[in-house]
Amino acid sequence: MPSKTPEGEERGWIVPIGGAEDKEANPKVLKRFVELCGGADARIVVIPTASKLIETGTQYERLFPELGAGQVSVLDFDTRRDTKEQNRLDLIEDATGVFFTGGNQLRLSTLLGGTPVAKLVRTLNARGVHVGGTSAGASILSEHMIAFGREGFSPTAGSVRLAPGLGLTNRFIIDQHFRQRDRLGRLVAALAYNPFAVGIGLDEDTAAFIGPDDTLEVEGSGGVTIVDASELTFSSMDRAGEDDPVCLLGLRVHILVAGATFNLHTRQAAAGRLAITKT
Repeated sequence: MPSKTPEGEERGWIVPIGGAEDKEANPKVLKRFVELCGGADARIVVIPTASKLIETGTQYERLFPELGAGQVSVLDFDTRRDTKEQNRLDLIEDATGVFFTGGNQLRLSTLLGGTPVAKLVRTLNARGVHVGGTSAGASILSEHMIAFGREGFSPTAGSVRLAPGLGLTNRFIIDQHFRQRDRLGRLVAALAYNPFAVGIGLDEDTAAFIGPDDTLEVEGSGGVTIVDASELTFSSMDRAGEDDPVCLLGLRVHILVAGATFNLHTRQAAAGRLAITKT
């Protein structure tokens, strides 16, 4: 469950990214994350545990300073025992931002779930530290995480498998590489199991910057698909077999691009910066 925000403080931003973010030509998404974390005063901890590639952490260790970050540290966790080391926890405690790289979200959940690191990240986010992640690192941020599933437009009862995430919030479920990998069906299926949540489908090179007031603003070159099941009037999930299509009535869908917003509390979408008429 999300940690409680102390009285008089604001929760930090939550920044899930759809993966394959532009790192060289036009790195708008990562640059905004660096600025959010303090720019030259930023102290960002990169956690590349989702990836088995050695170069994943060093890539961001080079990139974030190029985008203006003052200090960047890479902390990988190969075993659950590593998550109890006090020197690593102290480094996270001092961070203004925490960033989870892509890879395999089940590797993240099995190595970090229920550990002092997971608890500390939740606590710090509730106290104002910003937490972002790309691809698998985006999926892990919420309480309910899509572990894996089948691609395709239509939801079936067996098209998605869910696992516990870090639990920074229970308001949404993330899916990434969304349009590129045709993942609408599995996100809708996840909402059929959890209709209280909002589904957020993130295209590549696209992020949802979610502020402490639960307003989501889109940044990047792609789109964000919002699936809202709060007005669901019927679901056949309770009687559907593993491969049966699921009937869902009353879903609301929004397609947002850079500058558009969605309030996770009121469930209201707005064109945001797009609505400003240029003269």
